Amino acid sequence: MKFLSSQLAYLMSEREMRANLRALLKYILTLIGLILTYAVLFHVIKTSVEGEEHSWITGLYWTLVVMTTLGFGDITFTSDIGRLFSILVLLSGVVLLLVMLPFLFIRLFYAPWLEARVRLRAPRQVPTGTRGHVILTEYDPVAAGLTQRLRGEAIPYFVIEPDPATAARLIGDGVSVIAGESDSDETYERVGARDARLLLANCTDTTNTNITITAREIAPTLPIVAIVEEEDSIDVLQLSGATSVLPLKHQLGEYLANRVDVGRAEAHLIGSYRTLQIAELPTRDTPFAGLSVRDTRLRERTGLSVVGLWERGKLKPAFPQTPIQPDSVVVVAGSQSQMTALNGLLTATNRSSPPVLIIGAGKVGQAAARALKRKGVPVHVIDRTPGVLEDMREYVDAVFPGDAADRRLLDRAGINRASSVLLTTNDDAMNIYLAVYCRRLNPALRIVSRITLERNVEAIHRAGADFVLSYTTLGIEAVMSLLRGYELVLLGEGVELFSIPVPPSLAGHPLRDTGIGSRTGMSVVALQIGERVVTPLTAETLLPEQAALLMLGSLEQRKEFGELFERQKVQK
Repeated sequence: MKFLSSQLAYLMSEREMRANLRALLKYILTLIGLILTYAVLFHVIKTSVEGEEHSWITGLYWTLVVMTTLGFGDITFTSDIGRLFSILVLLSGVVLLLVMLPFLFIRLFYAPWLEARVRLRAPRQVPTGTRGHVILTEYDPVAAGLTQRLRGEAIPYFVIEPDPATAARLIGDGVSVIAGESDSDETYERVGARDARLLLANCTDTTNTNITITAREIAPTLPIVAIVEEEDSIDVLQLSGATSVLPLKHQLGEYLANRVDVGRAEAHLIGSYRTLQIAELPTRDTPFAGLSVRDTRLRERTGLSVVGLWERGKLKPAFPQTPIQPDSVVVVAGSQSQMTALNGLLTATNRSSPPVLIIGAGKVGQAAARALKRKGVPVHVIDRTPGVLEDMREYVDAVFPGDAADRRLLDRAGINRASSVLLTTNDDAMNIYLAVYCRRLNPALRIVSRITLERNVEAIHRAGADFVLSYTTLGIEAVMSLLRGYELVLLGEGVELFSIPVPPSLAGHPLRDTGIGSRTGMSVVALQIGERVVTPLTAETLLPEQAALLMLGSLEQRKEFGELFERQKVQK
């Protein structure tokens, strides 16, 4: 009863609901007036036309029986006028009583009541004693992926949602939600901002500024991460109190630019963990193409470890006998001096830089073009909007306005001379189409593409893309790296760097006997013993207790590792 009374009180407090109830009441009064009118006409016709006398109760009874289509019972008209009147009462009853009344009741009262029940399901405050949680200010694709990762790592989180109905729907989907306005002091009091681990401001730039200022007043020491659309907003968010600012589209363009073939054989640094650096080396036009991992002798010559091979969007473990294809990309791990030694081996293989073709001149394409120009790489850009291309002329070599699906335009832009094509449109279907088209026109191209929806990753790899990265994945990994406290290491879609304590089932065993690579597909990069990162590793390297394995792989491979090796600890 208490819950029902709270729902009714909530309903009556809504202006729209009060108006609905007034409209429903007016209809009911009109219907009652019509019923009484029919009862009076019943007496008039029975008395003046058919010469019968009946009580007023009988007239009301007859009217209700006919309007509800229950039948005529023992009272009927014998005259044509009476029967025509009966037809009128019957039809109006069907429309007004059996159709309109239930519809209006559901529309004006029952549906709002159900919605009120849903709205009241959304909590307004985090449970007492909640600490170390993550606060998300909007449930967007980045937040959706991030909540899955946080659940997997047992980190509590709460999404702020201003619409109680949407909040209740998210709760039904298993999302932890707090109903409230993201720019309200009271909301951050109720969501426990002072005891939170991190706040992610992932709305628009202007809203994020308001969120940052508001949350900073409530929780002066709270780490606040803000995602920005415009680069000019970086300073504004920092001045507002954001601890970290993520210009994701700008970063996405730079990450994609690092994956193209620039015509020079060199290792591209893609991330670091403490003293460990991880880099990628396209093997085309290098002395390593066609060799096995053992035959490259990279460990002997530079001290680097080959920890994986990219082949058409798949990161595969690197075993000594694994062949290196000409279109493979080798993933190596080691120190900065070892990376320098590797690049020293490759200087003799450099060639003149062919152009890189960028299709799509949005924010991602512009960031990629600037990153490539800083490396001295010729850049050609295609876009349908001439005005955007004019703004890029100062840092690209050539612009080509028009539709990239036009064969003649691609020929003029240099598709046959280009070393790589970078697809940066925000339309997955278009990027998949262009990947197929460009692969057919130039089979030797390295195709790098952005993607929006995770379900399209496999499709664009099948279409011919060599490397794919999405805005959502970049945002998720950037936030997770800040939570973990180390630099972002982003190898590709679905591939992460994991730090996993050595399971008791593997402690004391040499690496060759573990079967980690063959059984899970993960690549062991290094060992972390205390604050020290140990690399390179050999097949004879023993896995000590109280150490951590640094491994590359997907979430599915990480789960498989846990089932194979970590669960044995529970079974013993």
